[in-house]
Amino acid sequence: MIPKLLLFLSLTLSSLLALTGEEIAQKVHDRDDGDNSTSNMKMILIDKNDNQRVRELKTFGKDRGKDKLKLMFFLSPADVKNTAFLTYDYDDSSMDDDQWLYLPELRKVKRIASSDKSSSFMGSDFTYSDMTSKNVEDYTYAIMKEPMVGGFKTWQIEVTPKSKKTIDETGYTKSILFVRQDNFVVVQALYYVRDGGKLKYMQVTGLEQIEGIWTATAIQMVTKKGRQTLHKTILEFSDLKYNQDLKESLFVTRTLERGL
Repeated sequence: MIPKLLLFLSLTLSSLLALTGEEIAQKVHDRDDGDNSTSNMKMILIDKNDNQRVRELKTFGKDRGKDKLKLMFFLSPADVKNTAFLTYDYDDSSMDDDQWLYLPELRKVKRIASSDKSSSFMGSDFTYSDMTSKNVEDYTYAIMKEPMVGGFKTWQIEVTPKSKKTIDETGYTKSILFVRQDNFVVVQALYYVRDGGKLKYMQVTGLEQIEGIWTATAIQMVTKKGRQTLHKTILEFSDLKYNQDLKESLFVTRTLERGL
């Protein structure tokens, strides 16, 4: 009788502790990802013939309450040098994230319209929308299974936009996320692209704890159509530091024009 009672209590406790897909997504969103950060970033663009272009960037990030401010400067090569990108990533889902791109050849700051956020960010496989976090309430979530990825147990979650507006802004009709259960990091994802029957495969290929914060140090995004690889982008981060003395006044459009 006692073993059966213990089994019942164990199963009951497990069911109480089980998280819903939305709760997991919220924990991913709320996970500590550091503040006042600086890093060097390398963007490697690889075409279908394995030809590579390498770009060097400097990045800055700061939290403003629940909102996130991000700034990127392209350092090389010459054709993109001094290009700069600024993002205001708002936590409030009723607000559209603000993004600006400075193009040195035009000496002009361009605001990225909502209708353009699903387009490629600087020729990469990432979109402008990918450069911001997603609002949890804009999607529905269904846990599919709990596979092992890279030796760690994950939740495999189907994520579906609730509105056409979200699809239009992201360019994705749905996605499949793989969230590590020990740290709530999305380590792998599959994105269904709205146009052209293409799929994008995201994988975190480098993940480590920096100053106690789980940090992706290498990410790749691959665009495929059927079995054919169309393009690949690799992002590599180095010299990443948190808790730097960054002023909020750095994160303004005037900084884009002024440069580093």
